[in-house]
Amino acid sequence: MRIKAAIVGDLEAYMAEEVAAAETAVTTAMQEGSEGLKTELRGQVTGSGLGERLAKTWRGQVYPRQKQSISAAALVWTKAPELVDAFDKGALIRSSAGFFLAIPTPAAGPVRGGGYQKRLTPGSWERRTGMRLRFVYRRGGISLLVADNARLDKKGRAKANTGRRGGATFTRLANRNTSIIFFLVSQARLRKRLDVEKAGAAWQARVPSLILRNWR
Repeated sequence: MRIKAAIVGDLEAYMAEEVAAAETAVTTAMQEGSEGLKTELRGQVTGSGLGERLAKTWRGQVYPRQKQSISAAALVWTKAPELVDAFDKGALIRSSAGFFLAIPTPAAGPVRGGGYQKRLTPGSWERRTGMRLRFVYRRGGISLLVADNARLDKKGRAKANTGRRGGATFTRLANRNTSIIFFLVSQARLRKRLDVEKAGAAWQARVPSLILRNWR
């Protein structure tokens, strides 16, 4: 007994359709993976209280651009790599001038026009408020920069005392109504707030299922 087999239809056209389907599936999967990872990393930043501006530094791009490819690849990166890396690893920060790091308290208020690239300094605080800061050395403890003759407003921010009493939140130093504006430390370690590697590995593991889901 002899069995004959023959291909019905246009094999070349069929293979071309499968290649096109593969190109679409891989490219779409890379786009979805890139967008998903970028969204997750932005969510990590905002969820950690680091702000929308830093979150939006995360970008994503699929290569080749504007073309379907079975070899498509995605890249997700941040435009603020040093800052993201510091919060990803929990970096140790020291003063570049070799003195103190000034850590603002809630009484210092926010940075005007603030964002991840700006920080409140003693000098900028004095210029903004018109008040002078006084250095308080505490042996064996954290030294301070304080504002004398100050009061706290309803938001807990220090203002020049124009006659109203400051309230119970003021610290009594040198017989004056005094508000602590900055803590002075020799160094500080940033708490790890992000986990970029974990998010990247999770989305990388999802790529095969994304390709299969988009294969038509």
